Amino acid sequence: MIRNSKLHHASTLLFASIMLFVVTNAGRADEEGPNFRRPSNDAELKYWLENMIIYHGFDHDEVQTATGLTHDEIDAAIKQLDIDTELEIPNEDDAPLLCLPFPGGRHPRIGFLEGAIRPQRESKISVFTPWKRHDYVVVDVPEAIWSNLGLTYLAHTHVPTVWTRQNVELERLEWNRRDDGTFDIRRTLPNGIEFSAKIQPTPHAVHMDLWLYNGTSEMLTDLRVQNCVMLKSAEGFNEQTKENKVSRQPYTACRSDDGRRWVITAWEPNHRAWANERCPCLHSDPKFPDCAPGEIKRVRGWLSFYEGTDIEAEFDRIAATGWNKRP
Repeated sequence: MIRNSKLHHASTLLFASIMLFVVTNAGRADEEGPNFRRPSNDAELKYWLENMIIYHGFDHDEVQTATGLTHDEIDAAIKQLDIDTELEIPNEDDAPLLCLPFPGGRHPRIGFLEGAIRPQRESKISVFTPWKRHDYVVVDVPEAIWSNLGLTYLAHTHVPTVWTRQNVELERLEWNRRDDGTFDIRRTLPNGIEFSAKIQPTPHAVHMDLWLYNGTSEMLTDLRVQNCVMLKSAEGFNEQTKENKVSRQPYTACRSDDGRRWVITAWEPNHRAWANERCPCLHSDPKFPDCAPGEIKRVRGWLSFYEGTDIEAEFDRIAATGWNKRP
């Protein structure tokens, strides 16, 4: 936090220039136009710059795309906020897996970009691998929710949703960053449906939860969810092929190029376990039970990293943990 009055004044001028940039560009964003988010204060600016530069390894162009700052403004903020861009990320064996909100500014996919225009960052969490501290996968939770009403939510622009057909724009949100290292977010849709996600990192896995509340007056059915694990930024896992992927419902996994390491995900109750080689990404897509008005339904998720060659035995070991029955 900036304390010095001169630095505070400089920071105020910095934010004024950012606001001018935002106002000047308002209304110019089409489906493939700017998708930046302006940090609201010094603390948020420092958090997001550290998130982007130190952890995600963003260059200035990517920071600009994510925030709307010019290169000069980025340099000024780094100096004013005393950000150590060379800071080494600690790697402690007993620490929870490192998770951070994905900041946007860099598309989380390699391919099939036409299927994910203007990706929303509020559904995305980066989970860093235990092997290379700057390598990570991006979990999109949820990427999409279908119901008997149609496509009820989508975390990017691709095909029409219930809301885009009505020209309704959903509010931009951010993950809540809790002191215990968890992340959560809640969205209320215009018709009263609410859903919330929680991410809980542990030393050996990331536990994930999705809740859905039916605030409408009608029964909700066919509540299929699409949750995506994008592999672009995990070296050795991002080849655009299905040959390195294995699915055994509810588990789906990707093998590294050397055959010794795996990324694994699962969701239950499970609807479909599959992979898309074009992105590339992993899917273990759950389905909420039918939900009456006033009811809440829940699905549970898992993500972990495995070093070894017997993936079927690892699936069995994970199942034995009872992850899908936790409170």
